[in-house]
Amino acid sequence: MVDGPWFWIHESAALKEITAHFSANRPYQFIYSIEKALNPNSSYSIILSIIIYQYNLYIMNKKLSISYLILVITAFFLSCRTPVKEEDKHKTSGSSISLHVGNEKYMAIATKESVVTWKGSSLMGSNSHTVFVYLSQGELKVENGQLTGGTIEVDMNTIEDKNHGRDNGLIKHLKDPDFFDVKKFPFSKVVITKVASNGEHNQITANLTIKGITQPVTFPAKLEIKNGRVNANGKLVIDRAKWDVRYKSRKFYDLLANQAISDSIEFAMKIVATK
Repeated sequence: MVDGPWFWIHESAALKEITAHFSANRPYQFIYSIEKALNPNSSYSIILSIIIYQYNLYIMNKKLSISYLILVITAFFLSCRTPVKEEDKHKTSGSSISLHVGNEKYMAIATKESVVTWKGSSLMGSNSHTVFVYLSQGELKVENGQLTGGTIEVDMNTIEDKNHGRDNGLIKHLKDPDFFDVKKFPFSKVVITKVASNGEHNQITANLTIKGITQPVTFPAKLEIKNGRVNANGKLVIDRAKWDVRYKSRKFYDLLANQAISDSIEFAMKIVATK
């Protein structure tokens, strides 16, 4: 038997029996047929038994209509629906940021025009891979024509190889726990905390979060802000070990140079934001 409030919709034999008693206005048989269809060990059966007992006491003194009884049982089922388990609500990590929608100081990231390209290589430099990843959402804060802050969210499930393929061994490996553990950490994030401006060339300080680990970073960027649009291009090199990206890292494993992968990952960011 299915242990749940709407079990009998899927149990044809039980449904026929329940329907027959309902149509014949047989309240005792009707309620017992529901109880029989339930798993005897379920909490529904226990509570339903209490309803039956109370009904028996009441029927001795006064005739109870089948319609009233059905209303009681319906209320019982609606109130006893199994709640969503806490782990199910958080089964898939949602967005990690909130946006300032409607605030004129903020421009929304144009996700279809923005991309992050990264390059990783072996320690000896003889083998390298170029990979693309795309933004899910974000915003840049502009005050008096100058970039002053912003938040950028990267969807790690959009990782692509240089040919824009997503279903191959390289991409699956990059999503594994010893790389970016994408199942557990589907988003990475950049939060801009400071911008030192010098014309088109700027020095950006930000907090970079990968795999739930946040570290400060600083990198140069070229900015163009005009006509309600921001075009930003920046380059950032990180030590992946600081974000627990362990695969073939000599900081975690005792490897020969020709077996190891460089801990340096180079990111090239093209970010577009519009009003």
